[in-house]
Amino acid sequence: MPRSVNSVAKRARRKKVLKQAKGYFGRRKNVWTVAKNAVDKAMLYAYRDRKTKKRNFRSLWIIRINAGARMHGMSYSQFMGKVKAAGIELNRKVLADLAMNHPDAFEAIVKKVK
Repeated sequence: MPRSVNSVAKRARRKKVLKQAKGYFGRRKNVWTVAKNAVDKAMLYAYRDRKTKKRNFRSLWIIRINAGARMHGMSYSQFMGKVKAAGIELNRKVLADLAMNHPDAFEAIVKKVK
């Protein structure tokens, strides 16, 4: 009896991977074995960096709040401690935006917590 292979599913699987590899350079975009490895690695990076992005943004917000607080004679840790003690319910994202784009509003918060 002849061997039965599912060519339809095999072709669909390969087309899916080659579609994901669209825009890659050289053989990474059109050779199955190379494209499969490239797409697997890209998916790994995408998964990992979705987590890393959150860390990077939190770090950026802290840097911006620190810069804004130091302009008013406080360190980041002092400022955040006083913000929590004063009961101000603004997160780091909002505080960083105020420090960078609305310095007068950030100054009002600093004056309130001092």
